[in-house]
Amino acid sequence: MEKFEKLTGIAAPMPMVNIDTDMIIPKQFLKTIKRTGLGVNLFDEMRYDRDGNEVPDFVLNQPAYRDAEILVAGDNFGCGSSREHAPWAIKDFGIRCVIAPSFADIFFNNCFKNGILPIALPQEQVDLLTRDAEKGANARMTVDLENQVITTSDGDTISFDVDPFRKHCLMNGLDDIGLTLEQAPAIDGFEGRLAAERPWL
Repeated sequence: MEKFEKLTGIAAPMPMVNIDTDMIIPKQFLKTIKRTGLGVNLFDEMRYDRDGNEVPDFVLNQPAYRDAEILVAGDNFGCGSSREHAPWAIKDFGIRCVIAPSFADIFFNNCFKNGILPIALPQEQVDLLTRDAEKGANARMTVDLENQVITTSDGDTISFDVDPFRKHCLMNGLDDIGLTLEQAPAIDGFEGRLAAERPWL
């Protein structure tokens, strides 16, 4: 998993509440078990019309936000059915950080497991970041995970909380498999001792 330490990039404003996982990645795209290739269908039903043409007014179709790496969203982001494809699609599009007043628990946990930093902030701070994001591609925001600080394009700073264990995993690029592999010497040692003590197993 890619490490997350400090991210400076374009933030896309999407201040809708209750953006659910079916809006993030509609059910017809859940057939794959690959984590790649889903970015093109992120927010599919909002990004494209029935003929498959881009909807010009949708934020991620606007030239200023096509390369957004941060999403500033509304309350209860990621609600709805449990699907890991939702963070897969977000990550594959190129978004590494989602900021919102609150998140659905399962989506929130899945973000950390897929290299995405979800940040929950009070509404007034999210509003400030939304206004900053609305300035377009020239207004770049910085998310510093080590120091747990967001810096706006105007130099305003906002502190955020993150669980220390999850912070460790993101900063070191560790998903569940990576965490297990950190213990590889101990696992190998145990298996070696077990093979010597119980060769019949």
